[in-house]
Amino acid sequence: MGRTNPTYRDALRAIEERWAEFRRALRRRDQPRFDRLFEYAREHADASGLLNHQNPLLPALFSIDLEQEARLNDHEERLEELEAAVAARDDQESGPPDANP
Repeated sequence: MGRTNPTYRDALRAIEERWAEFRRALRRRDQPRFDRLFEYAREHADASGLLNHQNPLLPALFSIDLEQEARLNDHEERLEELEAAVAARDDQESGPPDANP
């Protein structure tokens, strides 16, 4: 029987395990954020595995960047919607000028 090569997901798990001590040293409020970064990396594990990069940390970091860019875009769109809603409300409240002062 031949040996099988580890998958990218295996490599990502190994990276997460190597960073476990760092995670434990983080403040409690930052630990879920740390975990979320690895969730982002796992979201793109299929693409990262196809890349077959020598250093599996680089595709993980790029995957994290992609997910954060998506979140940033979502926040920007939401902000634009809120700004438009506030502007529309302000326009309604000011209304047309009265003909009889």
